[in-house]
Amino acid sequence: MEMEVDDAGARWDFLDWVGPDTSACIFHLLDDPTDLARAAAVSRSWRRFVLELGNHLIIFAVIDSGFCKRLCHQICPEVATFTRAVVVTRSPPASESSRDAEARDHLVYSNLGGALASAKPSMDCIIRSIGASTTDNFPEETIDNTREPRDRVNHRPSYWSSGGHDDPDVPESLIYKLSSDLCIIDELRIQPFQAFFQPGSPIYSAKAVRIRLGHSKLPSGSESFVTLANENQRAIADENYTWMYASPEFPMMQENVLQTFKLPRPVLCIGGVAKIELLGRVQKQATDDRYYICVCHAQVMGRSLSPEFMVDISDPAGYSTLKYLPGASNLRVEDILNGDAKDSTEWHSLVARYRQIRHMAMVNMLLGPVHFMDDDDDDDGGGVTDDDMYM
Repeated sequence: MEMEVDDAGARWDFLDWVGPDTSACIFHLLDDPTDLARAAAVSRSWRRFVLELGNHLIIFAVIDSGFCKRLCHQICPEVATFTRAVVVTRSPPASESSRDAEARDHLVYSNLGGALASAKPSMDCIIRSIGASTTDNFPEETIDNTREPRDRVNHRPSYWSSGGHDDPDVPESLIYKLSSDLCIIDELRIQPFQAFFQPGSPIYSAKAVRIRLGHSKLPSGSESFVTLANENQRAIADENYTWMYASPEFPMMQENVLQTFKLPRPVLCIGGVAKIELLGRVQKQATDDRYYICVCHAQVMGRSLSPEFMVDISDPAGYSTLKYLPGASNLRVEDILNGDAKDSTEWHSLVARYRQIRHMAMVNMLLGPVHFMDDDDDDDGGGVTDDDMYM
């Protein structure tokens, strides 16, 4: 952008002409962080002004991290839980001045704003199951079945079933690990299960559904895969999680279709854990006159912000450090598998975490949910077939 030129040929800066207060009011109207990043690239004086906007507390009542963080907070209020922003590079960091710190925060939050406002399409962010509040027949009706896109596997229906209950108001919950510790979530999808093998083909939907997003307080890796011997009752206990967001309750239709529930706004899930709450029961099973909830498919739709952004959560209340890895999306396989002795400790730590996430994603893609085959030599093979009249 060229400097303005008057009739005498003198050059002058627009910011100097209108003054800092008016300039700040104009910049305040920018609601897209990428616009602010473009403004900072106009000239050295414009960049300096953008970096120093964080000091205009009287006008904007923003925090020290500056104007870009305020714009990110407008998009996703969860950004307020970041108490610190760090740029992680391969080389060990040098000491920085207060001016360097301002430039660092501007770099981190301007790039975060671009990621939050990205138009990339949403995808299912569930990478694996953690556990269910109850399961009627384990493992045939395990939560892992809700990640299977097919309705039938190995000639039997694929679904999760709760335990039965006399009270229709008793809720159930399904907890999942997402594809990264930082995800933008915008939608939930649930398909109730229709028991076509029972008289009348009843549909075991919930009355309503709600999603919570947050992080685990357990050591990394403690939420193991669902197995025959352990449905992860310890891992799903509510005291082991901090839930930073709870959606409104969405009414669910008693229909055998994939139902979409759009969140009021995009939500930044910090910690990569989602809890789907199924609120209320509508269908009794004829054989035992008890209420059940059954889910055929579950999807948590959104976008992962890794590997460019990762998070370190050290506070039980959920306050965390945002870590930005410039160029991390261009990492080669050898960069992930092999480290260099000269790399910084922080870089080693985050690459190891990203390697773990990639490994889980590959296992999920290659193996998918675990399915249990019938054993012809076992007279009590279990499972549900078309001839079964129970759940």
